[in-house]
Amino acid sequence: MTTEILAKTPLHALHLELGARMVPFAGYDMPVQYPLGVLKEHLHTREQAGLFDVSHMGQIILRGEHAARALESLVPVDIIDLPAGMQRYAMFTDEHGGILDDLMVANAGDHLVLVVNAACKEQDLDHLRQFIGEQCQIESLFETRALLALQGPKAAEVLGRLAPEVKAMTFMQFASVRLQGVDCYVSRSGYTGEDGYEISVPVEQAEALARTLLAEPEVQAIGLGARDSLRLEAGLCLYGHDMSTATTPIEASLSWAISKARRIDGLRAGNFPGAGKIFEQQREGVASKRVGLLPLERVPVREGAEIVDAAGTVIGRVSSGGFGPSLGAPVAMGYVQTAHAALDTEVWAMVRGKRIPMKVAKTPFVAQRYYRG
Repeated sequence: MTTEILAKTPLHALHLELGARMVPFAGYDMPVQYPLGVLKEHLHTREQAGLFDVSHMGQIILRGEHAARALESLVPVDIIDLPAGMQRYAMFTDEHGGILDDLMVANAGDHLVLVVNAACKEQDLDHLRQFIGEQCQIESLFETRALLALQGPKAAEVLGRLAPEVKAMTFMQFASVRLQGVDCYVSRSGYTGEDGYEISVPVEQAEALARTLLAEPEVQAIGLGARDSLRLEAGLCLYGHDMSTATTPIEASLSWAISKARRIDGLRAGNFPGAGKIFEQQREGVASKRVGLLPLERVPVREGAEIVDAAGTVIGRVSSGGFGPSLGAPVAMGYVQTAHAALDTEVWAMVRGKRIPMKVAKTPFVAQRYYRG
């Protein structure tokens, strides 16, 4: 029996010092919770501010005058006209329209900054080098930058004590900001549905910055457990669960993320992998799609549970599920046949042989509170 050797983020020793319970995640030894516990960590983030170590994510820089055009050839998103100082959500698609990964892309002025998922970062880097490596310079920051997320309604007040200018930023703005004398990238974004920031900091200064933020009275360290329940309440997809190469953006209910300029009638229509399949699905519809699901009994419905109709016929499966602490009830997302995807449609999840009634529901389950100015 072989034991997997797990990578460690620059904050690993701090997590242990804080009493975190560590678990393997995407090849890293990561904190799933601290002594406060998942429920209280979740609620604290909704009420004040939580600090997350997301340094396992991959950060990549693209440089060169053709970098935006090159990246645009791999995603169904408008990168060429992305303004300096702004960030946008994107997806790498394959030739069948499947989703290879989802990512954030920021225009830092003379270069682009990408943040990709931890489990996909090596393949994403290879993908970029294979398809656009001759059109721009590709620089991996995997070993040199850490990533912290400060999330919650008090986040702006807290980070504003270190750099007052961040308080004027609005949702999806991106800037180079000096924090404790160190040049950092700061975006006003996150993965919780709350206002907040993601902060890219050199690994050598990551622990000092984390300790400074944790010393503020509003801030608690938050683990992966609460990160998952927060993003689920916010209706946000988790790659490898709610979307994958087996799902297209249309099936994943992410058609909003296909930029107007790249759609079938757009100025730069298509010219990304799988465009034909995706446009065909937009015209003709899909057999199944991702929906929000509200279990009608206080029974958590987990990933993988079959979804059935009134006759007991399997019509889909749950892709994410758990308890929503802010909602005070179970929540889930999953794929159902399109005929059953209308809001308030009654369906059932099979949990340990028992049928749990659910209804198709609008997401987010808890209102998003991004700061838009």
